[in-house]
Amino acid sequence: MPATRYIFVSLPLRIFDDDPLSALSATVGRENGEMLPFPVPSFKIGTLDALVQHADDLSKLSSGCDAVVSKVADSLRAILDGDENKAAEHKVVNDKPTDQYMCSFQWNTARYRVERPLGELIDNLRKGLQNLDDDLKGKFNQYNSVKANLAALQRRQTGNLATKSLTPIVDPRLLVQDSEYLETHLVVVPTNARKDFLKSYETIAPMVVPRSSVQVAQDDEFTLFAVTTFKKHSIEFLQKCREQKWTPRQYKYVQGGKEEEQRELDRVVKDEKKIREEALLLGRTSWSESVMIWAHVMTLRVFVETVLRYGLPLEFVSALIKTTPKQAIKVKASLDSTYSYLGGNAFGRDKRGRVTKDDASLTSEMAAAGLSAGEGSEYTAYVYYELEFP
Repeated sequence: MPATRYIFVSLPLRIFDDDPLSALSATVGRENGEMLPFPVPSFKIGTLDALVQHADDLSKLSSGCDAVVSKVADSLRAILDGDENKAAEHKVVNDKPTDQYMCSFQWNTARYRVERPLGELIDNLRKGLQNLDDDLKGKFNQYNSVKANLAALQRRQTGNLATKSLTPIVDPRLLVQDSEYLETHLVVVPTNARKDFLKSYETIAPMVVPRSSVQVAQDDEFTLFAVTTFKKHSIEFLQKCREQKWTPRQYKYVQGGKEEEQRELDRVVKDEKKIREEALLLGRTSWSESVMIWAHVMTLRVFVETVLRYGLPLEFVSALIKTTPKQAIKVKASLDSTYSYLGGNAFGRDKRGRVTKDDASLTSEMAAAGLSAGEGSEYTAYVYYELEFP
């Protein structure tokens, strides 16, 4: 199924003779997208300088929303082992599909009172987004930590002889313990080097006890041997083993160690399950909250940009076009073709009637409106924004 792209459009009422939404729908074409009303409340306007600053703040906040929503999607995908279908089940807003929320959007007047100054509304949205990001980061860091801990413990239970725990493998009776002069070393040898080890281990260092090697265990890759040396030459023996690509394993017998390791594994398995459930619930909640915040930010962007472009009295129509990334190109082309004249001198037509932009005039018009013409910004002759969820 192709991704859904939402396009937010605002146009001055004065340019329409008939029903604005019907005219917009005819311009876009039903085959290119579904036209829906997008109600924008009448907010407190404030000064022109403040509006210009709000436009900049909202642009940055929208980018922040994009980042947080993407982070939530990535987190859900990670915790569900990349299963996009299961992740989609958690991408709901107030327990309803995200698309249903967007297509029937209404400003939350209880949470964001429209009579409050725009700056205060923007600040509340920003704080809400930051709190979401902080909570998400903390919980998923906790989950990733316990998940890594569990993986390490499981490797110690199920890995090869070079990595797994030796506690359930080594019989303590094979070890020389509490000796003043001797000690036993455990050495992991690649199975294909087993004969070389048995032939040479007694001579690679001084004071290796002859014929002291005992095969402790074997798997598909390695063989584990116990070898006894005099303590004063232990360091040299271990170093020579490493030079031969034999791996010394640190091990000390502890009574009850096998049972303690199993208890630790059981505890971490329980912790991982609990924190996974908490992280999944937080991911679901964070998706709902971050999508709602983003929709409210887009509403404010449409309002502020509408005031800056079309001035007062504030008479405009705002709409939401539901389309796909591929069809969005056609939607934009149709809107440009019909409404480019709103850009004044910044837009014109060539000999074939195609819309063209006068970059010098465009820069001047944008500067007069208090808008940036920096690299990466795309100016349209009317209020136009796009949004797509990951």
